[in-house]
Amino acid sequence: MTEKTPIVTVTMNPAIDLTCSVPGFAAGTVNRVREHRMDPAGKGVNIAFLLRMFDLPVTVTGFLGTENSGIFERKFDALGITDRFIRVPGETRTGIKVLNADNGETTDINFPGLSPDAPHLEALFEEVRQLAVKDAIVVIGGSLPHGVSPEVVGRLIDIVRTQGARAVVDTSGPALKAAVESVPSLIKPNDDELADLVGRPMENLDDIVAEARRLHGEGIETVAVSLGARGALFLEGSDALMSSPPTIDPVSTVGAGDAMIGGLVAGMALGMPMEDRVRLATALSAATVAQSGPSLESLDMARALESQVVINTITL
Repeated sequence: MTEKTPIVTVTMNPAIDLTCSVPGFAAGTVNRVREHRMDPAGKGVNIAFLLRMFDLPVTVTGFLGTENSGIFERKFDALGITDRFIRVPGETRTGIKVLNADNGETTDINFPGLSPDAPHLEALFEEVRQLAVKDAIVVIGGSLPHGVSPEVVGRLIDIVRTQGARAVVDTSGPALKAAVESVPSLIKPNDDELADLVGRPMENLDDIVAEARRLHGEGIETVAVSLGARGALFLEGSDALMSSPPTIDPVSTVGAGDAMIGGLVAGMALGMPMEDRVRLATALSAATVAQSGPSLESLDMARALESQVVINTITL
């Protein structure tokens, strides 16, 4: 029996998502919640939940507040996820997501996060060093806690590469710039994040393809650029694919990018060809948009949507 690829996700700034459905939401007035739910979340956490649906071995690390870690611990235990989070005094932040079904808009209200100190960071570096065994996939996702330098992302990638593992990064701003300089295996900016990274607007698809090619030429094996409802571009080796998602009734975009990364990583771990990885990632992202929470409860909808994903080859 072939040994399964170990996967590690690193979430330095996780959150507890309080998602509220508020029809006709308007600022400055009294709004009434129709439905609500609370979920342990954060990019790496969401990705870990999804990867367990593929029966892949997943370990999570990063920083969790000691005062409200229970909601995470219960979910990790229920899903069989190995918990190697560094505990930090205080509370993990809350993120309020207000969904307005009348217009499909989501309003985010994000509380400040934890502030890990130097010993906490050193503990994280050591955890990643131990977990990044040869040929493992290490996903570094999300924003950074207050006071943590973007260079921390670069150092984590350096550790992963030194250990012979593959680094996958989904972040933005200075953290993405630091990541690119350390040359991970895969990045997934959206078009705005790519424009911020290169310092100029992305006027059209040709611009996006050109920048993706440049980043690939600098050593990043796979460059994925999400384009929202238009789909996503995927460039790997001499191949460039454009995926268009199926038509769905959108409920919330929360977690859609995490689902796309999760699909790509699952495909990598399972040894799937590029086109199959792209199809799976696009379907998972679309299925997530069709629900209110950040994580899918099953793969059923995504599997049903896979056949509706349109993939076109882009000539380089």
